[in-house]
Amino acid sequence: MTALPPLTPRPLGTVVVTGGASGLGAAVVDAVEAAGGKPAVLDRVPPREGVPYVEVDLSDSAAAAAAVEQLVLTAGEPTGVVTAAGTDACGPLTEIDTETWERVVRVNLFGTAAVVRATLPYLEKVRGTVVTVGSTLSLRGMGDATAYAASKFGVRGFSQALAAEYAGRVGVTLLVPGGMRTAFFDGRAEQYKPGPDADLNDPRATAAAVVTALTQPVGSEIRELLVMASGESSWP
Repeated sequence: MTALPPLTPRPLGTVVVTGGASGLGAAVVDAVEAAGGKPAVLDRVPPREGVPYVEVDLSDSAAAAAAVEQLVLTAGEPTGVVTAAGTDACGPLTEIDTETWERVVRVNLFGTAAVVRATLPYLEKVRGTVVTVGSTLSLRGMGDATAYAASKFGVRGFSQALAAEYAGRVGVTLLVPGGMRTAFFDGRAEQYKPGPDADLNDPRATAAAVVTALTQPVGSEIRELLVMASGESSWP
């Protein structure tokens, strides 16, 4: 039997993280750094001290693309990108104004596509990896979440198509996280917050899975990665 060649993990260089100032994004920043990589953040607010950062509103696709190029000048060419930024607007469709509803789609879907598009030329040089962040609402819809579900279903379709388009050139992983103990649910009406007995995941555990996807050996891809607390109620 012929011996298999040794597996060599992809090295972590500069990893662009959208939404890296808080929540899952901040956990990814810490995990990438702990694994020997160099996180660089795109967000509306600064991340923790010492992390390269460009301020940007990801609902503006042109601004998102320009911010990537500005970040490359200060942090270096990326070997990976994680699109952790996201927003939501809860409520019945007819009770959410058009601008608010469409902003969710612009940030979650169009912002993801704009950042990925801008980083692809760099990732292709090194056969780097894109990790897009979906949701359990990428898999099934839920009432009073039309904007979020539409955007996250879109992220899943975008990721599948991108993986086919760049097969063998850039790795693509769709992360499907369950609810996490972050500030994402803050500011919502009580009916849209997790209940007191909700089993929410530690964002550090989800971020560790992101690093696993980023460091898969060249030629191996994690196409979809579901990570959630054991008692997650929104899946399956």
